[in-house]
Amino acid sequence: MEPARRDGQKRREALLDAALRCFAERGVLGTGIEEIRRAAGASPSSVYHLFDGLSGLTLALLTRTFERLFTHLAGRVLPTATAEAAVVALVDGHLEWILSHQDEGRFMYQAMALELGADTMDSLQARKAELLTPIVVHLSRFIDQGTLPQWSPLVFDVVLLGPSHESCRRFLAGAPLEPSWMRETLPRLAWQSVKPRRSRRTRT
Repeated sequence: MEPARRDGQKRREALLDAALRCFAERGVLGTGIEEIRRAAGASPSSVYHLFDGLSGLTLALLTRTFERLFTHLAGRVLPTATAEAAVVALVDGHLEWILSHQDEGRFMYQAMALELGADTMDSLQARKAELLTPIVVHLSRFIDQGTLPQWSPLVFDVVLLGPSHESCRRFLAGAPLEPSWMRETLPRLAWQSVKPRRSRRTRT
């Protein structure tokens, strides 16, 4: 990597790290671009050179957060050899990452609740789909085997991760949920929701 490009990447990461700190302290809605600039020790010109204002910086931080989260999930899910192990790894991996990266998790949930605009959401959803592709491909083998239902990735996300998302949101907002209970219980509940059901034998 060329020195100028490497320096630009360092400034970009410094701004994203500063934004995360500011969002953690003040919330997404309570933070302005000038606060982030000062926290990063960056010039106004560099902020607008690297990002298109606060919305562009927020999108970049969301994208980085998803990249880190989904890389972690892929590392947990892809080595699995059964549908049950894959589902448990997916849900536990999500809980594990959020509980270990609470500032990023809190930012992610706050930012996704904002009106980000159609173009921004389209860009973000496209990147999420790209990052999820290895996991979707891995789960498809279990769908083909009949050990997972023939659902779309969106439906799997709602069913498998919906309770985990909600519990993480509440935990990060201060609800008295025990992380150990979350990790012991929610992955198993997710598997119970999708595991194949044996048909009852007809009595003669």
